[in-house]
Amino acid sequence: MSPVTLEKHAAVPGPRQVLSLPPYQIEAVRDSSRFTWNCWARQTGKSFTFSLRRLLRGLSRRRHQIILSAGERQSREVMQKIRQHCVALKIWHEFRGYGYFRNTSFRQLEVRLPRGLRVIGLPANPLTARGFSGDVLLDEFAMHGDDEAIWSALFPTVLRQRGELDVASTPRGCRNMFYQLRRNSSFARRTVRLDEAVAQGLDVDVAALRAGISDDWIWRQEFECEFIDESTSFMPYDLIRRCQDVRLAMEPDWDVMSRRDANVYLGVDIGRYRDLTVIWAWQQEGESFVARGVVALPDTSFTDQEAHLTRWLEMPAVRRCRIDATGLGMQLAEGLVHRFGDHRVESVTFTAPRKAEWAGRLRVLAERGRIAIPADASIADDWHSIRREPTDSGHSRLAADRAAHGHGDRFWAAALGLAAADGGSSAFDFVTSSPLRFARKGIW
Repeated sequence: MSPVTLEKHAAVPGPRQVLSLPPYQIEAVRDSSRFTWNCWARQTGKSFTFSLRRLLRGLSRRRHQIILSAGERQSREVMQKIRQHCVALKIWHEFRGYGYFRNTSFRQLEVRLPRGLRVIGLPANPLTARGFSGDVLLDEFAMHGDDEAIWSALFPTVLRQRGELDVASTPRGCRNMFYQLRRNSSFARRTVRLDEAVAQGLDVDVAALRAGISDDWIWRQEFECEFIDESTSFMPYDLIRRCQDVRLAMEPDWDVMSRRDANVYLGVDIGRYRDLTVIWAWQQEGESFVARGVVALPDTSFTDQEAHLTRWLEMPAVRRCRIDATGLGMQLAEGLVHRFGDHRVESVTFTAPRKAEWAGRLRVLAERGRIAIPADASIADDWHSIRREPTDSGHSRLAADRAAHGHGDRFWAAALGLAAADGGSSAFDFVTSSPLRFARKGIW
């Protein structure tokens, strides 16, 4: 199958490199099926395994390999694994770095192999799905935006060219193509839960992971591979995916921040030990909003948090900032208001009516297709963790359990940023008890 040997045990010296892999990973790499559907838990080596599979299958079949990832960051990580495999297996390769995919703004990475073969890493998009010839890995397919359009563009091409296709992901709800493919008889199907992987030799501290994720819903989805109903989620995954743009990055776009003609609004959710501090930057473009930076600051001192925020607020493009002044954030918020003025920085406290207003605005803009966010799992999981809970009075409130990825912090930072752009005021209802009357004097 390939110029290397895969074994379960430690490597031995010699010209043939031996990899130490758990049995379930070896089985996946050696599988000769043309189409595979793989539902694997987090921390089980999914990207590692399938990047290795595609590298070896490409060398064996002498075909180019295309890897479509949810976003640019994920694409970089998978291509780094391709490079690591080449180094470990002593395969000659050349890393080509950044380029642009056929007159588009979609960046691609490329690793060149012997015999002119290539492994190309791209953010997933219908355009990139059509413009290739080779075998394909859809990495974290449940996270892909426009997944139906990608599928309709991709699968006929793979069929015509006798290509191979691997689909691999962790579940993300039930309203996506990955969920639909689970019953497709054309695919060899494989599910690997975390407990199964550990039983086969994966070195993971399950107890530590379980203690860090207090949300049973998230544990069942991420580590037990359950497709969970989303009826209680305020932001379903399919709605989040429609907002994702693979061209956007989490890193701040300082070029936009330095432009005086750009209109940027910040939302800041404050945390310290148990929760994250998140800074979210929105650029307003007409009636739409584009994320221009999402920075999470875990376990960061308030002095360092103030330094981070000061850099943002000193940028010419930043028009207004809304900052959480609930509890721990009060002193930090007051200091920034005093320094930059209440016309640029507004400190707010979380109450149930305000949270409902801010969250509702975010959801309405999402449903209308007027926000664009990075295709990043940490954002998607954080937004999806916001759920409706009934109260004793018969109403509902918005809440999120504390977990390893946060406490809805990225969601609330984004909502605060949109509220800052809205000027902090809701629409007024005018009520009169009698017909309006105007005086005949003055300008009337």
